Amino acid sequence: MKSIQQQLSSYKSVHLNKHNITTHLFGIPLIIWSAALLLTYVDFPVEIMAINVNITLTVLLCGAVLLYYFILSPGIALCAVLLFGPIIYSAIYLTNIDNKMVIAISAFVIGWILQGIGHHFEKAKPAFIDDLNQLLIGPLFLVSKAYFALGFDKQLAKNIDELALEQRKAFEEA
Repeated sequence: MKSIQQQLSSYKSVHLNKHNITTHLFGIPLIIWSAALLLTYVDFPVEIMAINVNITLTVLLCGAVLLYYFILSPGIALCAVLLFGPIIYSAIYLTNIDNKMVIAISAFVIGWILQGIGHHFEKAKPAFIDDLNQLLIGPLFLVSKAYFALGFDKQLAKNIDELALEQRKAFEEA
């Protein structure tokens, strides 16, 4: 498995343009929220201590992704819980709203349009085109920007920046 430094530098190498990053600040949360809302359609009845509850695919998938984030970086993963937890919670909370499918698909499409606009500014293809795992790293990239802005792990931030610039230079030369 690639390290957090390798994954974030690879992602950042095609996310250097401030306009691209801005579109991602809106697009990625929209995509996450809409996917979380759509995944609430699938649930599993579970009995926990004689109480019947339904566990949604949203909860299972978020748990798996969060475990992956904690393996990569506990500090950044904790920041992900704080930043994306409310987004996921709101999707779960809205499980029974009218027109859920239309709302979720609309938000999903808008989120991806924003991503496309951002990559038009960047003049680079999205990171997930070459590595599907980068779909999981996009949200982590946004979280890491907040994490580093708060002053945590400055050396990791510096290493990511340097490696990303090297990768981008090699990409542009190729």
